[in-house]
Amino acid sequence: MRDSQKILNAWDIYSDEHTDLEGWPYDDHAYGVRKSQRDADTAEAFESFRHGARHLLATAETQLVQLPENTVQGRWIYQLGVLQSALDRLDELREQWLVARDALPIGARPGTVEFDDALADHHAESWSLLDEWATHGAVLREINTASRRASSPLARAPVLGAARRTAARK
Repeated sequence: MRDSQKILNAWDIYSDEHTDLEGWPYDDHAYGVRKSQRDADTAEAFESFRHGARHLLATAETQLVQLPENTVQGRWIYQLGVLQSALDRLDELREQWLVARDALPIGARPGTVEFDDALADHHAESWSLLDEWATHGAVLREINTASRRASSPLARAPVLGAARRTAARK
């Protein structure tokens, strides 16, 4: 997720420098090539994360329901929903890509125009969903941190200390 955020930050800088005040690129071709590279880089950064993403979401959901209510951020449920929806759609797009890849002409392989164009289209379609992960993915860490703190003996110590002080006064 950090790599995706770095890619997005680099894209924002590039886009700001290579577009006019209304957001139109100075050079459509160069801008398109750079945008395609951003899409491919983001997809590659997410690929190593993809296999564990469902497990991380399930873990965060389990942790979230076990947290004390006063430690839960209201946005967490929404963000987990965004991540789940994005992952579901990414899986659909991946299946579509595999079918499209298998339907390419026999000689189409990485480095050929047919293959590279089809893959670039797949990356472009996936990018906004990958951006959702880059934008909201930190919620997994936030929930995990809150869960660790809530289960820590130190987190419960003030409550126990207060109960002991109350009992000692009686």
